[in-house]
Amino acid sequence: MFTNKHVVVALLVAPVLSIIAWFAIGNFIGEEAKPAVPGEAYPLVEKSNCRYASGLCDLENQDVKLALTLDESVGLALELNASHPVEAVLMSVSHPGRDPGPRPMQRADANGLKWRMPLANIPGEDQRIRIVISIDDSAYFADASTRFLQEED
Repeated sequence: MFTNKHVVVALLVAPVLSIIAWFAIGNFIGEEAKPAVPGEAYPLVEKSNCRYASGLCDLENQDVKLALTLDESVGLALELNASHPVEAVLMSVSHPGRDPGPRPMQRADANGLKWRMPLANIPGEDQRIRIVISIDDSAYFADASTRFLQEED
């Protein structure tokens, strides 16, 4: 069967053509990202580094990117760094089912790219971070694990 040169060429060309077709269909028919509409709410996706003790948790939605870290330089605080200027941030760190409600974060720079929230202690592994931010009158929300704040095992 593999002695026929037409079969050999077909076996080499078919995978290449299928990959080209995959990308071509994605470009012609695929859904395009649309800009955020003021007054609407959009979810932020919790990236994989939030699920292990990395010290960093990335949250994304298209071009809006947030990074959460623990800042111990001025006491214990949760720090948020944003890719776009943020108008306001509400955050809660709590156990599931026992959420005391969100608290506003304090702006840490003039541009609205860095925000801080003081913490009494490092949140436990079973706690969750719930966050809502406002950018250009659009709301972005996330529910993230606190595993990234834990010590390495």
